[in-house]
Amino acid sequence: MLRTVFTIGAFAVLGLLALKLVFGIFGPLIGIFLFLLLLAIKIAFVGFLVYLVIRLVSPDTARKIRERWSGSSY
Repeated sequence: MLRTVFTIGAFAVLGLLALKLVFGIFGPLIGIFLFLLLLAIKIAFVGFLVYLVIRLVSPDTARKIRERWSGSSY
């Protein structure tokens, strides 16, 4: 019984050390990744808005842009 208690305690300590390692060392990397992900989402949203305005103002230009990026749509 005492061995079981020590085993559970040892696994708890190892788990805490693993969490400290993950969030201590890899935490900034995860933060940078999330920052870049949010930045990419914002840039994609602005690009979508610009494309939407171009599509409303000049449909021919929007068609040329669409053909350039995705090929011609017949």
